Amino acid sequence: MAGTIWCLFISLSYQAVAAAGIGGEELRSGLPVAAVLLLVLAGPILLFLGYKLRELALANQKLGLVASTDSLTACLNRGAFSTRVDESLADAGRGTKRIKGALLVIDADHFKSINDSYGHDLGDEALRVIAAAIRGQVRKDDLVGRLGGEEFGVFLPGASQENAVGVAERIRRSISELSFRPMGKPHRLTVSVGGVSFEDQLGFVELFRIADRRLYQAKNSGRNRIELTHIQAYDMNDLPALH
Repeated sequence: MAGTIWCLFISLSYQAVAAAGIGGEELRSGLPVAAVLLLVLAGPILLFLGYKLRELALANQKLGLVASTDSLTACLNRGAFSTRVDESLADAGRGTKRIKGALLVIDADHFKSINDSYGHDLGDEALRVIAAAIRGQVRKDDLVGRLGGEEFGVFLPGASQENAVGVAERIRRSISELSFRPMGKPHRLTVSVGGVSFEDQLGFVELFRIADRRLYQAKNSGRNRIELTHIQAYDMNDLPALH
């Protein structure tokens, strides 16, 4: 519509200048004809171009979604997840308030035994049900990504330490209660969760490094458990103490 109005304005302006030497009556009778012809010709053409541009925008949006999504679990892939986390942290850091949130790293316990016993197809099915259980326990604005293999990440913007522990426990419990029966045989699924809640300006790399260490601790402590630490004033010199 804007394009049509602009073309109409240009056309009528040109007609007025070009017809300046003829009488006023002829000019007044010619302008409506020029306007109608322009609307008949330009309107449909601009409408068609606008429709095609809309189709192109939707196609690009779909391509972006495919490029950022893990095809097996429908979670964000690792690259998209880390980018979205960093973007969320950067946006929150522009304000005057101190930002806070949490990152959870979730790993399926003894996952190799599923692939070895039942095959990779059923291993993929286990990953799909685990991913669905994780998504079912988070908020709309939280981010869920598959970090690789049987490892998932959950970013909880604005979450306190208590909130993070609550979400991690709900995820752990919901997965342990799943009914997974490969080849008709019951197989209990469990996950270990490592996490970090924070009240400082951090990036994905630093958060993941800390949460991954907590995951390692959860694995070494018997699996099917949660290990989460809280950082209030981030300092690179404090990292060795988190081993």
